[in-house]
Amino acid sequence: MNKVYCYSRCTTCKKAIKWLEDNKIKHEVIDIKENHPDEKTLKDLHKKSGLPLKKFFNTSGQLYREMELSKKLPDMTEAEMYKILASDGMLVKRPLLITDKAVIPGFKEEQWKEATK
Repeated sequence: MNKVYCYSRCTTCKKAIKWLEDNKIKHEVIDIKENHPDEKTLKDLHKKSGLPLKKFFNTSGQLYREMELSKKLPDMTEAEMYKILASDGMLVKRPLLITDKAVIPGFKEEQWKEATK
């Protein structure tokens, strides 16, 4: 079963869910604010994605800017990054798609199409 971490007020998340529904792709929506991934889950998702850990940060989010993470991330260890990401779902790039074969932060239709085949 495909899982999607989303924030209900996020327009990109709404667009992604609509795309899944329009394409009749089964999925489970998880509220990223209420049920955000913990450190272990983030480590597993990061490893499965093959992406740099920085791609999991919601760089356009208010909390990211308030915490001045753009200045702090370059000097952080992965352990510190996981800890911060796990502290608040609003720091995690969304929507976050999890399939049997891929983990994709953010909504890019072509990537989602490939991952949900």
